[in-house]
Amino acid sequence: MRLTEKDVRYVAALANLNLSDREIGRMLHDLDGILGQMDTLAEIDTEGIAPMSQVLFADGDETATLRPDVERTPLDNETALANAPVSGEGYFKVPRVIER
Repeated sequence: MRLTEKDVRYVAALANLNLSDREIGRMLHDLDGILGQMDTLAEIDTEGIAPMSQVLFADGDETATLRPDVERTPLDNETALANAPVSGEGYFKVPRVIER
């Protein structure tokens, strides 16, 4: 799949990024290379190879890196907001970071 400059500008706009023409060119090159690698991987014949369900179990110990799943009572709203610098109407209040 060949990307165009228009595609990169569209994705940058979705991510709310203001990229210069130089950065657009670099991203176009980098993203096109990544997609090229994905195309190469897609060509590999994986017929007869069993899918891996969990890569963490290489040693055969099925609890190697997992903690027990213990049910806990969730925090109530008042406790969750107790240390919030600013809260209101039951929510955390934060400064606006995205302006459009």
